[in-house]
Amino acid sequence: MKNLILLTGAIMIAAPTLAQVTPNAVEPVQAAPAATSAPATTAPAAAESTATVAADGAQVAQAVETQFGSYDANGDGKLSRPEFAAWMVALKTASDPATKAESAATQKWVGAAFAQADTDKNRSLDKGEVTGFLSQGRS
Repeated sequence: MKNLILLTGAIMIAAPTLAQVTPNAVEPVQAAPAATSAPATTAPAAAESTATVAADGAQVAQAVETQFGSYDANGDGKLSRPEFAAWMVALKTASDPATKAESAATQKWVGAAFAQADTDKNRSLDKGEVTGFLSQGRS
């Protein structure tokens, strides 16, 4: 569960312009950590939960290492667009249960995320590209 929350926060931080495709994209990120920890009844608690989600690159790399194989359906060590889409939709659904995988907005969001993550433009993603994509925006 911690990895899912970590990756959910990472994807929302890594691609803020992609998160703007849906009007409510910012709200679920703040709500998701509160649901798994102490109730966020005060502003400091919410800020603390958000800070927990904003993990460092090593934590993102560890989460990618742990979960990559679950989405690499054919076991070739790379993620195709459909494999990557399954992972990103799972992350988005964790932060926004109303997400519909087949909706045009979700497909557009996934397509933009894949294009941004595919730095070598070979139409597949290795662990390094996924880690780099999810780690963007970190200092």
